[in-house]
Amino acid sequence: MITARDPSQNSTLTSLEAAVVSARSGFACMFSTSEEYERALISERRAQGRYGAPPPRRWPMLAFVGCAVTIAGVVLLLA
Repeated sequence: MITARDPSQNSTLTSLEAAVVSARSGFACMFSTSEEYERALISERRAQGRYGAPPPRRWPMLAFVGCAVTIAGVVLLLA
């Protein structure tokens, strides 16, 4: 069965199609691959200074000193 369309339905359909095209363009990705995205993300983070030198850690030195004191104590007790 063929029905006649009135002009208001046509304009509504046209505006709905325009809204769909607009919504789909919002989901478009500007990167073609995940590697390209990762490269851009890392370069942006480097520009922000997030990948600087890590702060020096004291735990290895404290663990070494603690082990040395323990070994020295054991040697002194057994000698």
